[in-house]
Amino acid sequence: MGLVRVRLAACAIVAALAALPSPLAAQAFTAPKGVGALSLSWQYVDNTGHRLSDGYYAPRGQSVTTSLALDVEYAVTDRLSATAAIPYVFAKYTGALPPPSGLPVDACQCWHSGLQDFTAGLRYRFGNDTWAVTPVARFGQPSHGYPYTGEAVVGKHLTEGQIGVLAGLRLADFLPQATVQAGYTYAIVEKALDDVSVNRSNGFVDVGYALNRRFYFRAAGLWQQTHGGLRIGSPTGNPFFPPGEMNTPARYAERDRVGRVNYWQIAGGLAFDAGPVDLFASVTKYVWGRDAHNGQAYTFGASWYFGLPE
Repeated sequence: MGLVRVRLAACAIVAALAALPSPLAAQAFTAPKGVGALSLSWQYVDNTGHRLSDGYYAPRGQSVTTSLALDVEYAVTDRLSATAAIPYVFAKYTGALPPPSGLPVDACQCWHSGLQDFTAGLRYRFGNDTWAVTPVARFGQPSHGYPYTGEAVVGKHLTEGQIGVLAGLRLADFLPQATVQAGYTYAIVEKALDDVSVNRSNGFVDVGYALNRRFYFRAAGLWQQTHGGLRIGSPTGNPFFPPGEMNTPARYAERDRVGRVNYWQIAGGLAFDAGPVDLFASVTKYVWGRDAHNGQAYTFGASWYFGLPE
């Protein structure tokens, strides 16, 4: 049973980075009926600057965010799984003074913290132990009225619903220890401004390999495209000079919630079966972006399983 547990825990390598609410929600395969997992993960995000509308790298507005997330997953049946999660987030502006936002929340260069958004989801698997196609639905709701303007904030304070599909294939006939998975979700996001939609698509492709009965390695590519949103422009004038489409006081005030954020990221990590718990760690690097942050992220955590067969 150790290899199964490691395969389940390995999804935590990319889950938080793919905007998924819980470690196990990243995978197309589901656990047997009655099996559940409680996961605690820590993530450190180093935002080293911004990629502007033409990809120009502006090493300004730096910040760091660190968070603790508690996730629970439970297999209602062999095919239906439910998830719930909530993170506690710490954020601090670390760039030059005065900050681009001009706000006290950033000018103090101090930590701000609070609960972020509660998320819940369902997955239903079609297929067998070799392949799976799994529709997924999720809902995210801000936990309370936290501040959302500036760099040193815990979140965007927007309600959203997601629908999508996950697919997985275990390469039993070619490479028995390998698994290939992919996923796509479409998010319908609450509007911060009535005339600006920030609905988005997120996707990932990953390859996992069981090095032995205790170690599992995974590498992934992550993608986001915002359907709508506003661009801030670039000093090159391509497609226009700042503030670009954020050209009214109302739009500029909401710039952190109405941006046309597009990116590509790559991630890699390892999961380890440590007996009572599974341990996991990953690194993610931002490799391309438009109107997005630049930087890297590090994730560590542990999963405890209950209801496993003896």
